[in-house]
Amino acid sequence: MTESSTAADFPIPAAQHQTYQVQPSGATAAVAALFTDDLILEILSRVPARSLHRFKCVSVLWRDLIADPANRNMLPQTLSGFLHTSFCGSAYHHHFARVSGGVAPYDPSLPYLQPNKYKDMTQVDACNGFVLYRGCTKKVAPWYRADEDCRFVVCNPTTGRWVELPPQPQAPAGRHSHIRGLAFDPAVSSSFHVLHFEEAYSSSMIGVSIYSSRTGAWSYRDSGMAEEVELFSRTRCVFVGGVLYLIGFLPGINDDYVLLAVDMMGKVWKTIRVPYPRRFGMIGSSQGCLHYAISSVNEVELWCLKDCDSKEWVLKHTSSIDKLMGMTVKNYRVIGIHPDCDTIFLVPCRGHTLIAYDMQHQEVGCILDLEKNSTQRFLPYVPLFSESLADANGR
Repeated sequence: MTESSTAADFPIPAAQHQTYQVQPSGATAAVAALFTDDLILEILSRVPARSLHRFKCVSVLWRDLIADPANRNMLPQTLSGFLHTSFCGSAYHHHFARVSGGVAPYDPSLPYLQPNKYKDMTQVDACNGFVLYRGCTKKVAPWYRADEDCRFVVCNPTTGRWVELPPQPQAPAGRHSHIRGLAFDPAVSSSFHVLHFEEAYSSSMIGVSIYSSRTGAWSYRDSGMAEEVELFSRTRCVFVGGVLYLIGFLPGINDDYVLLAVDMMGKVWKTIRVPYPRRFGMIGSSQGCLHYAISSVNEVELWCLKDCDSKEWVLKHTSSIDKLMGMTVKNYRVIGIHPDCDTIFLVPCRGHTLIAYDMQHQEVGCILDLEKNSTQRFLPYVPLFSESLADANGR
């Protein structure tokens, strides 16, 4: 497994590169002198990553505190890049597409995950610095879905800490599952959940098995929904505000797309209609809210879910992608949304390029060359320097 060799920095507006020194009055200077470096760091650790980058402009002291590698474990991080895989021969190869400067991407070959035990590792999901893998003790074909020789592994690639989950209870006859999601919010708790959705062979979603790191055990919940929902095989799960979202569709004449939302106890289930229900979009967590981006031949739109309870969507930006079309004369699909701003990431439907597009300012950002035969699943990765991953493996 190899790491992507192409890297580019996520653009920051030119004004943010300047450092402004504000001359305080005598009283203000006396108060400012009471703020030690430790106290300033404590305050900065509570602001969003996007604001943190802006605060580098306050003074040389703040810039140096924020940039000091020794302080990274205290400060919020922004998007570093995307985990993705390419298919070659009979195996998947793991890569990292870096879109932001600063923290160096980790080794996607995961040398610390017992290579002698796991002959095959599949990237499943990523959430706020943790990554969910499916490790198999036998070398299997990519389409192999049996679980007898496989275990889930949650790891923090930045620190190299990881935990192997206990075996999941065998699904009853007549059920299958291939959609799994990771739920973790370090601002709320050090614990995490893994959700394994179960479907009947008729493809309708009927329940979910939930692993809680707090209890160290799996539990099962029926969906209890009156509406029949089938999960879309290419969906990725997004965790926002204690709720996990994924894309499904309502079987019928139109097969309209919907969002399925479930809480971490598996007690609350909701379906939420999406804009343009017959066109497949991309969901992502950005600025603390669920966002939905959808592209067509001529334009791309970015929507925000105002409230999960009201199920109300707000259109934030509509942009023509003629500029992108003129560059490569290809159609694009959205593969990610930046967690701190209204920037989306696109790849051509036939090609090996990743492009950042600032919806607010209508600007093209970084352009990366990807490996050939890259798969359709791209997982956003934000580094987490905390050592809080509770693991039974002692690593």
